[in-house]
Amino acid sequence: MVNFQWKPHYGMEDLLRIMEALRAPEGCPWDREQTHDSIRQNMLEEAYEAADAIDHRDMENLKEELGDVLLQVVFHARMAQEEGQFTFDDVVDGVCQKLVFRHPHVFGAVDARDPEGALATWDVQKRQEKGQRTTADAMDSVARAMPALMRAGKLQDKARKAGFDWREVSPALDKLSEELDELRRAVEEGSNVEEELGDLLFAAVKVGRFAGVDGEQALQSACEKFIRRFRRVEELAPRPLQELEVPALEELWRRAKEAEHC
Repeated sequence: MVNFQWKPHYGMEDLLRIMEALRAPEGCPWDREQTHDSIRQNMLEEAYEAADAIDHRDMENLKEELGDVLLQVVFHARMAQEEGQFTFDDVVDGVCQKLVFRHPHVFGAVDARDPEGALATWDVQKRQEKGQRTTADAMDSVARAMPALMRAGKLQDKARKAGFDWREVSPALDKLSEELDELRRAVEEGSNVEEELGDLLFAAVKVGRFAGVDGEQALQSACEKFIRRFRRVEELAPRPLQELEVPALEELWRRAKEAEHC
Protein backbone atom coordinates (compact mmCIF):
# COMPACT_ATOMS: atom_id res chain seq x y z
CA MET A 1 0.00 0.00 0.00
CA VAL A 2 1.32 3.46 -0.88
CA ASN A 3 1.65 6.24 1.66
CA PHE A 4 -1.46 8.38 1.16
CA GLN A 5 -3.19 11.11 3.17
CA TRP A 6 -6.99 11.14 3.00
CA LYS A 7 -8.54 14.60 2.75
CA PRO A 8 -12.07 16.05 2.85
CA HIS A 9 -11.24 18.06 -0.29
CA TYR A 10 -8.64 17.54 -3.00
CA GLY A 11 -7.02 19.92 -5.49
CA MET A 12 -5.10 19.70 -8.76
CA GLU A 13 -1.80 18.83 -7.10
CA ASP A 14 -3.52 15.99 -5.25
CA LEU A 15 -4.81 14.57 -8.55
CA LEU A 16 -1.32 14.60 -10.00
CA ARG A 17 0.07 12.84 -6.92
CA ILE A 18 -2.71 10.24 -6.99
CA MET A 19 -1.95 9.44 -10.63
CA GLU A 20 1.74 9.18 -9.81
CA ALA A 21 0.89 6.72 -7.03
CA LEU A 22 -1.36 4.66 -9.29
CA ARG A 23 1.44 4.34 -11.86
CA ALA A 24 4.10 3.55 -9.24
CA PRO A 25 5.52 -0.01 -8.95
CA GLU A 26 3.45 -0.58 -5.80
CA GLY A 27 0.39 1.08 -7.32
CA CYS A 28 -2.49 -0.32 -9.39
CA PRO A 29 -1.57 -3.22 -11.76
CA TRP A 30 -4.16 -2.08 -14.33
CA ASP A 31 -3.08 1.57 -14.32
CA ARG A 32 0.60 0.60 -14.55
CA GLU A 33 0.17 -1.42 -17.74
CA GLN A 34 -1.78 1.21 -19.71
CA THR A 35 -0.34 3.04 -22.72
CA HIS A 36 -1.48 6.01 -24.80
CA ASP A 37 -2.96 3.55 -27.29
CA SER A 38 -4.74 1.36 -24.75
CA ILE A 39 -6.71 4.25 -23.22
CA ARG A 40 -7.24 6.23 -26.43
CA GLN A 41 -10.87 5.11 -26.61
CA ASN A 42 -11.42 6.17 -22.99
CA MET A 43 -10.63 9.77 -23.92
CA LEU A 44 -13.24 9.73 -26.69
CA GLU A 45 -15.88 8.06 -24.53
CA GLU A 46 -15.41 10.48 -21.64
CA ALA A 47 -15.63 13.47 -23.97
CA TYR A 48 -18.88 12.14 -25.45
CA GLU A 49 -20.31 11.51 -21.98
CA ALA A 50 -19.50 15.10 -21.03
CA ALA A 51 -21.22 16.27 -24.23
CA ASP A 52 -24.26 14.13 -23.35
CA ALA A 53 -24.45 15.79 -19.93
CA ILE A 54 -24.39 19.20 -21.64
CA ASP A 55 -27.17 18.14 -24.01
CA HIS A 56 -29.32 17.08 -21.05
CA ARG A 57 -28.44 20.20 -19.03
CA ASP A 58 -27.38 17.86 -16.21
CA MET A 59 -24.90 20.00 -14.30
CA GLU A 60 -24.23 17.46 -11.56
CA ASN A 61 -23.38 14.83 -14.12
CA LEU A 62 -21.38 17.35 -16.15
CA LYS A 63 -19.23 18.05 -13.11
CA GLU A 64 -18.48 14.34 -12.83
CA GLU A 65 -17.86 13.85 -16.56
CA LEU A 66 -15.51 16.84 -16.75
CA GLY A 67 -13.56 15.21 -13.96
CA ASP A 68 -13.35 12.03 -16.03
CA VAL A 69 -12.07 14.03 -19.02
CA LEU A 70 -9.49 15.70 -16.77
CA LEU A 71 -8.43 12.29 -15.50
CA GLN A 72 -7.65 11.22 -19.06
CA VAL A 73 -5.53 14.35 -19.57
CA VAL A 74 -3.61 13.69 -16.37
CA PHE A 75 -3.22 10.00 -17.25
CA HIS A 76 -1.71 10.73 -20.67
CA ALA A 77 0.51 13.49 -19.24
CA ARG A 78 1.82 11.16 -16.54
CA MET A 79 2.73 8.47 -19.08
CA ALA A 80 4.45 11.07 -21.25
CA GLN A 81 6.42 12.32 -18.23
CA GLU A 82 7.58 8.79 -17.44
CA GLU A 83 8.80 8.52 -21.04
CA GLY A 84 10.65 11.85 -20.77
CA GLN A 85 8.47 13.53 -23.40
CA PHE A 86 6.51 16.22 -21.55
CA THR A 87 4.84 16.93 -18.20
CA PHE A 88 1.41 18.11 -17.09
CA ASP A 89 2.96 21.56 -16.48
CA ASP A 90 4.05 21.55 -20.13
CA VAL A 91 0.45 20.84 -21.15
CA VAL A 92 -0.79 23.75 -19.04
CA ASP A 93 1.92 26.07 -20.33
CA GLY A 94 1.12 25.11 -23.91
CA VAL A 95 -2.58 25.90 -23.65
CA CYS A 96 -1.86 29.18 -21.84
CA GLN A 97 0.62 30.22 -24.53
CA LYS A 98 -1.96 29.32 -27.19
CA LEU A 99 -4.76 31.28 -25.54
CA VAL A 100 -2.64 34.41 -25.19
CA PHE A 101 -1.31 34.17 -28.77
CA ARG A 102 -4.73 33.54 -30.33
CA HIS A 103 -6.41 36.39 -28.43
CA PRO A 104 -4.45 39.47 -29.53
CA HIS A 105 -7.75 41.36 -29.32
CA VAL A 106 -7.62 40.73 -25.54
CA PHE A 107 -3.91 40.57 -24.75
CA GLY A 108 -2.62 42.76 -27.62
CA ALA A 109 -3.59 45.65 -29.85
CA VAL A 110 -5.85 43.90 -32.38
CA ASP A 111 -9.44 45.17 -32.51
CA ALA A 112 -12.33 42.67 -32.49
CA ARG A 113 -15.68 44.17 -31.50
CA ASP A 114 -17.95 41.13 -31.94
CA PRO A 115 -17.81 37.30 -31.80
CA GLU A 116 -17.32 37.05 -35.56
CA GLY A 117 -14.32 39.35 -35.44
CA ALA A 118 -12.86 37.46 -32.51
CA LEU A 119 -13.25 34.14 -34.34
CA ALA A 120 -11.65 35.54 -37.49
CA THR A 121 -8.70 36.75 -35.42
CA TRP A 122 -8.41 33.32 -33.79
CA ASP A 123 -8.29 31.66 -37.22
CA VAL A 124 -5.60 34.02 -38.50
CA GLN A 125 -3.46 33.47 -35.42
CA LYS A 126 -3.97 29.71 -35.55
CA ARG A 127 -2.82 29.48 -39.16
CA GLN A 128 0.22 31.59 -38.36
CA GLU A 129 0.98 29.43 -35.31
CA LYS A 130 0.63 26.17 -37.25
CA GLY A 131 2.52 27.41 -40.30
CA GLN A 132 -0.52 26.81 -42.52
CA ARG A 133 0.15 28.73 -45.72
CA THR A 134 -2.95 27.59 -47.61
CA THR A 135 -6.53 26.60 -46.86
CA ALA A 136 -5.64 23.06 -47.93
CA ASP A 137 -3.00 23.06 -45.17
CA ALA A 138 -5.68 24.11 -42.67
CA MET A 139 -8.02 21.38 -43.95
CA ASP A 140 -5.31 18.77 -43.65
CA SER A 141 -4.91 19.65 -39.97
CA VAL A 142 -8.53 18.78 -39.10
CA ALA A 143 -8.34 15.63 -36.98
CA ARG A 144 -9.12 12.46 -38.90
CA ALA A 145 -10.30 10.79 -35.70
CA MET A 146 -13.20 13.26 -35.57
CA PRO A 147 -16.69 11.91 -36.44
CA ALA A 148 -16.93 12.06 -40.23
CA LEU A 149 -20.01 14.30 -40.45
CA MET A 150 -18.43 16.77 -38.04
CA ARG A 151 -15.17 16.69 -39.99
CA ALA A 152 -17.05 17.28 -43.25
CA GLY A 153 -18.68 20.36 -41.74
CA LYS A 154 -15.34 21.76 -40.62
CA LEU A 155 -13.76 21.18 -44.03
CA GLN A 156 -16.67 22.85 -45.77
CA ASP A 157 -16.50 25.80 -43.38
CA LYS A 158 -12.82 26.32 -44.16
CA ALA A 159 -13.61 26.19 -47.89
CA ARG A 160 -16.38 28.76 -47.36
CA LYS A 161 -14.01 31.15 -45.60
CA ALA A 162 -11.66 30.83 -48.58
CA GLY A 163 -14.51 31.85 -50.91
CA PHE A 164 -15.12 28.35 -52.30
CA ASP A 165 -18.86 27.95 -51.83
CA TRP A 166 -22.25 28.55 -53.40
CA ARG A 167 -24.10 31.72 -52.52
CA GLU A 168 -27.42 30.02 -51.73
CA VAL A 169 -28.88 26.59 -51.00
CA SER A 170 -30.39 25.66 -54.41
CA PRO A 171 -27.14 24.44 -56.04
CA ALA A 172 -26.41 22.44 -52.90
CA LEU A 173 -29.80 20.73 -53.14
CA ASP A 174 -29.17 20.02 -56.83
CA LYS A 175 -25.82 18.48 -55.92
CA LEU A 176 -27.52 16.32 -53.31
CA SER A 177 -29.96 15.00 -55.93
CA GLU A 178 -27.07 14.39 -58.33
CA GLU A 179 -25.17 12.39 -55.71
CA LEU A 180 -28.28 10.34 -54.91
CA ASP A 181 -28.65 9.41 -58.59
CA GLU A 182 -24.98 8.41 -58.73
CA LEU A 183 -25.43 6.25 -55.63
CA ARG A 184 -28.44 4.53 -57.24
CA ARG A 185 -26.35 3.70 -60.31
CA ALA A 186 -23.45 2.48 -58.17
CA VAL A 187 -25.75 0.14 -56.22
CA GLU A 188 -27.31 -1.18 -59.44
CA GLU A 189 -23.89 -1.77 -60.97
CA GLY A 190 -22.37 -3.10 -57.73
CA SER A 191 -19.33 -0.83 -57.83
CA ASN A 192 -18.03 2.32 -56.10
CA VAL A 193 -20.90 2.21 -53.60
CA GLU A 194 -18.76 3.36 -50.68
CA GLU A 195 -17.39 6.31 -52.63
CA GLU A 196 -20.80 7.41 -53.86
CA LEU A 197 -22.37 7.03 -50.42
CA GLY A 198 -19.61 9.21 -49.00
CA ASP A 199 -20.25 11.84 -51.66
CA LEU A 200 -23.97 11.79 -50.83
CA LEU A 201 -23.32 12.27 -47.12
CA PHE A 202 -20.84 15.07 -47.81
CA ALA A 203 -23.43 16.80 -50.00
CA ALA A 204 -26.07 16.37 -47.29
CA VAL A 205 -23.78 18.09 -44.78
CA LYS A 206 -23.43 20.99 -47.22
CA VAL A 207 -27.22 21.40 -47.45
CA GLY A 208 -27.44 21.31 -43.67
CA ARG A 209 -24.86 24.08 -43.38
CA PHE A 210 -26.92 26.35 -45.63
CA ALA A 211 -29.97 25.58 -43.48
CA GLY A 212 -28.05 26.27 -40.26
CA VAL A 213 -28.27 22.62 -39.19
CA ASP A 214 -25.28 20.64 -37.93
CA GLY A 215 -25.06 17.31 -39.77
CA GLU A 216 -23.73 15.40 -36.77
CA GLN A 217 -26.51 16.66 -34.51
CA ALA A 218 -29.13 16.02 -37.19
CA LEU A 219 -28.06 12.39 -37.50
CA GLN A 220 -28.01 11.99 -33.72
CA SER A 221 -31.58 13.29 -33.59
CA ALA A 222 -32.57 10.89 -36.37
CA CYS A 223 -31.08 8.01 -34.37
CA GLU A 224 -33.13 8.98 -31.31
CA LYS A 225 -36.26 9.22 -33.45
CA PHE A 226 -35.59 5.77 -34.91
CA ILE A 227 -35.29 4.29 -31.41
CA ARG A 228 -38.59 5.84 -30.34
CA ARG A 229 -40.43 4.63 -33.41
CA PHE A 230 -38.90 1.17 -33.31
CA ARG A 231 -39.92 0.79 -29.67
CA ARG A 232 -43.48 1.65 -30.72
CA VAL A 233 -43.31 -0.85 -33.60
CA GLU A 234 -42.37 -3.61 -31.15
CA GLU A 235 -45.24 -2.60 -28.88
CA LEU A 236 -47.73 -2.69 -31.78
CA ALA A 237 -46.51 -5.94 -33.33
CA PRO A 238 -48.89 -8.90 -32.85
CA ARG A 239 -45.94 -11.32 -32.83
CA PRO A 240 -42.11 -11.20 -33.17
CA LEU A 241 -40.97 -8.93 -36.00
CA GLN A 242 -38.96 -11.66 -37.72
CA GLU A 243 -42.22 -13.56 -38.28
CA LEU A 244 -43.83 -10.67 -40.17
CA GLU A 245 -43.65 -9.89 -43.89
CA VAL A 246 -42.30 -6.55 -45.15
CA PRO A 247 -45.76 -5.03 -45.88
CA ALA A 248 -46.82 -5.73 -42.29
CA LEU A 249 -43.60 -4.18 -40.99
CA GLU A 250 -44.15 -1.09 -43.12
CA GLU A 251 -47.68 -0.77 -41.78
CA LEU A 252 -46.42 -0.98 -38.20
CA TRP A 253 -43.84 1.73 -38.98
CA ARG A 254 -46.55 3.94 -40.48
CA ARG A 255 -48.67 3.57 -37.35
CA ALA A 256 -45.68 4.26 -35.09
CA LYS A 257 -44.89 7.40 -37.09
CA GLU A 258 -48.48 8.60 -36.93
CA ALA A 259 -48.59 8.00 -33.17
CA GLU A 260 -45.77 10.52 -32.71
CA HIS A 261 -47.91 13.27 -34.21
CA CYS A 262 -51.11 12.53 -32.30
